[in-house]
Amino acid sequence: MTERIETTHAGSLPRTPELIAANDARRIADDGFTLERTAEFDALLSSAVADLVARQADYGITVPGDGEFGKAMTSAVDYGAWWSYSFQRVGGLSVTDVDVFNEGPVRSEPGRVRLTSFTDRRDRQEFADAYADPDSGIATGSRATAFPSTTGPLRYIGQEAIASDVRNLRDALDATGIQDGFITSIAPGSGARIRNDFHSTDEEHIWAWAEVMRDEYTAIIDGGLILQLDDPSMAENWDQINPAPTVEDYLAFTRIRVEALNHALRGLPTDRIRYHLCWGSWHGPHTTDLEFRHIAPLMLEVNAGQYTFEAANVRHEHEWKVWRDVELPEGKKILPGVVSHATNVVEHPELIADRIENFASLVGPSNVIASTDCGLGGRVHPQIAEAKLRALGEGARIASRRIYG
Repeated sequence: MTERIETTHAGSLPRTPELIAANDARRIADDGFTLERTAEFDALLSSAVADLVARQADYGITVPGDGEFGKAMTSAVDYGAWWSYSFQRVGGLSVTDVDVFNEGPVRSEPGRVRLTSFTDRRDRQEFADAYADPDSGIATGSRATAFPSTTGPLRYIGQEAIASDVRNLRDALDATGIQDGFITSIAPGSGARIRNDFHSTDEEHIWAWAEVMRDEYTAIIDGGLILQLDDPSMAENWDQINPAPTVEDYLAFTRIRVEALNHALRGLPTDRIRYHLCWGSWHGPHTTDLEFRHIAPLMLEVNAGQYTFEAANVRHEHEWKVWRDVELPEGKKILPGVVSHATNVVEHPELIADRIENFASLVGPSNVIASTDCGLGGRVHPQIAEAKLRALGEGARIASRRIYG
């Protein structure tokens, strides 16, 4: 096969109007977040995934995903679907009066890092007027699904849903003649960010999530697909700690989550696993983001074969230079975002090619797969998302010609 730069994306893609309408029509169970499954909806979902994979191939995406269509919630703008889908697949959760959005501020101390509420983030505090202004352009997402708390022993109950996800993508790939595709699944450190009203410690809560999500990880890999672990918490938690901790305290706090994740991945083939890190995909200022150089080495401790991270976002684009100092382990690949979810401006393919070449010059072109920063679904208009993916495919072709001739 001719040498080329492979392409992929971070997961979520815009749902079709038909799928959105079908989701909105689904009945929500008494628990406040579980959605009913019907034969009609499952048939529509299967057809939508098949069409999506074919379109990705047309865009020039060589490692497509299911767009997280099986995780679609009850609204076209439910930005938290990548996370809240797990509420329907994990038992031991229930909606309570207090959750991670309305609980009061929590303060950390040296040596004792604690997450505060989502509405108490430092970014929100520094730009309070902008966040309060509905016309500011800051999109923090709707909560079409209630956010529960852990109120009992966790258990995995999503066998039917993940089997459907695997089957739909596998069938779509086979029909399109594409060998590999990926399905996203939440990492324990991110899943455990809901309120804990059951376990005696937060660490125990995280390890419980590691045990329960292993079932989903195994199902994806056993289905012949690539597992992508979504874990914005590694970087994003930094902004959710008041006051800001030392980097050393934060890394110690985060390493617990890496250890729990690696436990969940025990025995699974690393070459079928990729890990997604981001600073949170909401359209905010992000001036309180932790620098990538502080967490890149810890990211590489995750037992994965590939690592995806934001690199087109203007707050982090300059950090491609981190790879001058951080050595990529042999046999590993990076999937830098070379197209942003955070702007409606469609990147020029030449710029995308330049970004790809920056990374290729430091880690080698065979170790780079061009990707998006985060999911495009719910972040940009479907027409713009399509244009960005087409630009990604063209940019990779330009970079391939430059690098391989």
